[in-house]
Amino acid sequence: MPSTPLSDHVEALLTSGLPLPIVAAGDPVLRRPAEPVDGQLPDGLLARLAEAMRVTMRAAPGVGLAAPQIGVPLRLAVVEDAATVSDEVRAARGRLPQPFRVLVNPSYEAVGEGSAAFYEGCLSVPGYQAVVTRHERVRLRALDELGRPVDEEFAGWPARIVQHETDHLNGTLYLDRAEPRSLASTQSVRERWAQPTPHLAAKELGFSLPESG
Repeated sequence: MPSTPLSDHVEALLTSGLPLPIVAAGDPVLRRPAEPVDGQLPDGLLARLAEAMRVTMRAAPGVGLAAPQIGVPLRLAVVEDAATVSDEVRAARGRLPQPFRVLVNPSYEAVGEGSAAFYEGCLSVPGYQAVVTRHERVRLRALDELGRPVDEEFAGWPARIVQHETDHLNGTLYLDRAEPRSLASTQSVRERWAQPTPHLAAKELGFSLPESG
């Protein structure tokens, strides 16, 4: 938590230029539960912060960004996915385009018992990826940038994005949920394990996948 008032901290951050720097693993802000958004920032400043996060996410590039990843300990995240992948990957991973969304105070719960395992990365853990088993379908509850309630189910890759970004707000990194033997450099994933599913990686690296994975 910054020693200065949070609004001053955010104002200073936004005047430093875009895209914003992304906090890397090892910074305590990524390991502490973020504060619920509850009037700490004026509406105009909150909107500017969300827009700065959009610019930063796209520049990275990524499909989601949580406020702690830019050093702001608030339960705020943005997501967007153009899903520019092959039809084979799209079918295997359930990866469909997602419009830009601002999620305020998001939380999720599993829907059903299905799970899926795929390689996953993180802007705060650059250069590496690992296989993470996650709920295949989740129910997201949040507010949007205008304070309107969001209550929606997501499946496949969009559900993975929701879980990944909401986990950030709870002080959890994807590595906490990952299969340790699957950990690989991003280059290795591109060269060796770019198949639509991680079954070959599981066989060659010696780890198990869920039955539905």
